[in-house]
Amino acid sequence: MDEGARDRGDVVPCPNCGTKNRLRPRSDGVPRCAVCKTLLPWIVQANESTFEAEVDASVPVVVDFWAAWCGPCRMVEPVLQRLARDQVGRLKIVEVDVDQNPQLAARYQAMSIPLLVVMRGGEEIDRVVGALPPAELARRLQPVLEPGAQPAGSAA
Repeated sequence: MDEGARDRGDVVPCPNCGTKNRLRPRSDGVPRCAVCKTLLPWIVQANESTFEAEVDASVPVVVDFWAAWCGPCRMVEPVLQRLARDQVGRLKIVEVDVDQNPQLAARYQAMSIPLLVVMRGGEEIDRVVGALPPAELARRLQPVLEPGAQPAGSAA
């Protein structure tokens, strides 16, 4: 996908009917197909101007700090895509290219990539550095996907 298309919103095909849907930032609800209303996997690209709007979501957000030249980042990408499909309606993936967004990378101290920053309600609740095996990554993220999960350090 070209960079201009990313700025206009990410396009996600519906897994049910194939309709291409443009995803825009939203803080309430989850994306659904415009035609058949099927829940869509929520995977978007963010840059320094769209980041705050993208991480403000009604579901937990996993921010993937990556770079095109990073081999482990390429290994994590299909795992995150599968996780987004498996957890449709319960998880949002936000991808941030550290080479294109150095201020965001610095703000989140992305000194080693891939870096996954898990957020709920705009607050960081966990981070995973490096490429974990798919089963380990799913296990690590499972507590975040539980209904009513609380950010680290907050009272239940």
